[in-house]
Amino acid sequence: MSSELNSAGPAFADLGLAQPLLRAVSEAGYVNPTPIQAQAIPLLLAGGDLLAAAQTGTGKTAGFTLPILHRLLENHAPRRSRRPRCLILTPTRELAAQVQESVQTYGKHVPLKSTVMFGGVGLNPQIRALEQGVDILVATPGRLLDHCGQKTVDLSGVEIFVLDEADRMLDMGFIRDIRRILGLLPKQRQNMLFSATFSDEIRELADGLLNNPGYVEVARRNAASELVDQTVHLVAQEHKRDLLTHLIRQHDWRQVLVFTRTKHGANRLAEKLAEDGIPAAAIHGNKSQAARTKALADFKDGRVPVLVATDIAARGLDIDQLPHVVNFELPNVPEDYVHRIGRTGRAGNAGSAVSLVAKDELKLLGGIERLIKRSIQRGTTEGFTPPPRREIEKRPERPRGTPPVRDAGGRQAPTGQPKPRAGLGPRNASRHSAKPQQRQGNGRSRSQGGGRG
Repeated sequence: MSSELNSAGPAFADLGLAQPLLRAVSEAGYVNPTPIQAQAIPLLLAGGDLLAAAQTGTGKTAGFTLPILHRLLENHAPRRSRRPRCLILTPTRELAAQVQESVQTYGKHVPLKSTVMFGGVGLNPQIRALEQGVDILVATPGRLLDHCGQKTVDLSGVEIFVLDEADRMLDMGFIRDIRRILGLLPKQRQNMLFSATFSDEIRELADGLLNNPGYVEVARRNAASELVDQTVHLVAQEHKRDLLTHLIRQHDWRQVLVFTRTKHGANRLAEKLAEDGIPAAAIHGNKSQAARTKALADFKDGRVPVLVATDIAARGLDIDQLPHVVNFELPNVPEDYVHRIGRTGRAGNAGSAVSLVAKDELKLLGGIERLIKRSIQRGTTEGFTPPPRREIEKRPERPRGTPPVRDAGGRQAPTGQPKPRAGLGPRNASRHSAKPQQRQGNGRSRSQGGGRG
């Protein structure tokens, strides 16, 4: 169920949507569209192209899902094998799955079929779904191109094309994939481009994609939600994990999404919190799809109070009334700060965003404050006493040209630690070593969220 619909503005019944769609919206408990829905839906129902910007949580997913369902229902056509009528392109697996969930929620009373495809799972179930025929296909770029290369999908019948989270697509280097996909689509089609932010690059992409589009911008460029209470805690890097544990316990946080810059950092932080008695899970591109799905489900259901995530894995997460977001490390790109804290303060609900900022991150903080055009309040932490500085063992430098010692799993062993145990020599160890990540032509790892999946 999408949390993106709220109770402000005109009624859905006034927008001209088909009765089965209005019934599904009503069953979800909603009467009034959000501002972007109220503006976008009538334009899309009329068949026009759309360029739309709205910060996270404003309802853009339902803003394109509902008119797509209406137009496909209105312009009925026989379902054909491997030939979808609508293509919705998203940057990450999680966002693809959530868009598909939205399609199913609002389309449950109409005779339209949809499916979702992304990497990290087998091709065969996706091929079978395509062979049976689908009206709406939700996909990530890499996996879609895999199917195109194997000729298991035919995009020549696409009537409606949606590019969702276009800014993240560009951030992740998908521009070449997008252009390849556009070359496989028919010339005559309805196009929609949705983005949380509007950069000059997004506008350039839109110029080549859209034909005389309508334009909707609900929030100003790169705006942070006014419903989010933002606070900064200045803290030494080595004390961040202890401060996070203290904040969770002091304020009795029951559901908090924590951002780190790296996958390794996410794993380490989740392990540290678990050691402190706080159940936590990590979600990032190197996790299997099954592990990512389970971690997100446990977090949504309250079984795990802390979810530690990287930016790519967390983009598009739709969590009902998420109360707290923590920036364990500030992002290198200021716009990502807006995306991060946009996980909370959604659909009219208040939220809090806490950033733990070390001395070497003050420049990043300055860039964020310039972007959002405001100074973020500095917080104080009562009752927190930094533990004694941990002794950091200085590792002797390895002579240049000497290969690092690696364990049986292919990981580099710390200097001064025992070498891999006897019996796992080169011949045996090779069977246990991790496979190198397969890379695309532009150097991206296929395991990164939304890559070849």
